[in-house]
Amino acid sequence: MILAAFAAQQMGKMRGDGAVYQLLNLFGAGGILVSLMGSFNISVFVLESAWVLVSAYGLWRSRSLRARADAAGK
Repeated sequence: MILAAFAAQQMGKMRGDGAVYQLLNLFGAGGILVSLMGSFNISVFVLESAWVLVSAYGLWRSRSLRARADAAGK
């Protein structure tokens, strides 16, 4: 999911600040975290946890900016 989102963004098919891009990153990193239950790796855990947090922040930021734009337009 992470690679697909990145490739789509690089090809101009997806915006890097859009919800779909952020969700693909969030769920991709979350899936990797779940896979660590079988064989734990601290460095992958730290990296993917950070990826989840950054993606969640991106979703929150996009939503906040959209809400502000909607409020300003009314």
